[in-house]
Amino acid sequence: MNFDKEYWNQKYINEKTGWDIGYVSTPLKEYIDQLENKELKILIPGCGNAYEAEYLVSKGFKNVYLIDWSEIALDNFKKRAHEIPDSHLFCGDFFKHIEKYDMILEQTFFCSLDPSERANYAKKMHELLNDNGKLVGLLFDTSLNDDVPPFGGSREEYVKYFGPYFDFKTYETAYNSIKPRAGREIFMILVKKPV
Repeated sequence: MNFDKEYWNQKYINEKTGWDIGYVSTPLKEYIDQLENKELKILIPGCGNAYEAEYLVSKGFKNVYLIDWSEIALDNFKKRAHEIPDSHLFCGDFFKHIEKYDMILEQTFFCSLDPSERANYAKKMHELLNDNGKLVGLLFDTSLNDDVPPFGGSREEYVKYFGPYFDFKTYETAYNSIKPRAGREIFMILVKKPV
């Protein structure tokens, strides 16, 4: 199956967005709360309705960028958050994106990709980050679907993908996941290795 623009737009049209909890997830909220540098250039790929971006803006972050296949998701975000200029919103293929960032936030994007793309995801994240840039977020540490997103995975599997490109600063079971995901998420802070 091709998980492309049409696939994701249909999810929003048909209101099949079970991954969308309607607010910034607790692990990311608490991580954002302790960030002091409001000048960080931050990307949220596969952003969906982008509650994380909305929260970042409310905390004074100005350099927040979003990318998603679905213009419907990006339009939903624009209706709620007018502070982010349209030039910070990218509708298209993440793997063709070419900017540079200080931080990338991961929230249900990795699990939305066909598992055959996981090695490419790790490599692309490394490419998009500035020196010492961080990939921060959550990954499912459980088996989920085999044929459609969300796709699950395991702690050991992810190490194989990210190990060549990142140093693992934090990589542990999230202690503050939302209730339905408790005990099934890894919170990660990965730091870009030098080229």
